[in-house]
Amino acid sequence: MVKARLRKKYSGPSHLWQMARIKEEARLKKDYGYKNKKELWKVVSVLRNFRAQARKLIPLTNKQAILERRQLIDRLKLLGLVKEDAKIENVLALNIHDLLERRLQTLVYRKKLANTISQARQFITHRHIIVNGVKVTSPSMLVKVGDEPYISFSGTSAMVNEMHPERVAGKEKRDKLHKKESIEEKMKAVKDAEKAVKDAEKEKAKEKEEEKKLERELKEAEGEIVKEVEA
Repeated sequence: MVKARLRKKYSGPSHLWQMARIKEEARLKKDYGYKNKKELWKVVSVLRNFRAQARKLIPLTNKQAILERRQLIDRLKLLGLVKEDAKIENVLALNIHDLLERRLQTLVYRKKLANTISQARQFITHRHIIVNGVKVTSPSMLVKVGDEPYISFSGTSAMVNEMHPERVAGKEKRDKLHKKESIEEKMKAVKDAEKAVKDAEKEKAKEKEEEKKLERELKEAEGEIVKEVEA
């Protein structure tokens, strides 16, 4: 029996060795923590399909096209990729960052359930995370807007305990960071105040110098007038 060959779910770049693209992919990997480039290319293919559908539907005006437009926009609304008043043309403005921000891995990190983007991936693949009561092991899953508030730790996960070392360490790290940022902001405010005082003092000194100059010019003018009178 011949097994059916699975259909490829993505298409890679036409030119593998483009420096600009390689650098951009490396930056995205650091920011969003995907496992390999194939995982990114799958997201790129999803984005490409959305935009291809939009380009195909924009010039059409028949009933079927209008229905398909509405279905596409509604689907993108559910995923949080377009706004409520979006039109089919807005689909063409979507970029790779829009989709990467809707991945489960990104949202787990944004919700501060993990200390790093890599740890968020680990929590998901190790079955610590549930979405709307269902365990999910795919970091690349695009999360619907309605499900986003229900991303949390599984009830059977050790991470559900807020005093777990990983969660405590993460909270302490964030608190230290916030404290540091607060101190830096206060120091900046003090420096700005000191600079403002110095600038004001310089301005006053400049005004006094101008007054003295005017007084000297006035005395010189008076002296000249006296000389002319005496002459």
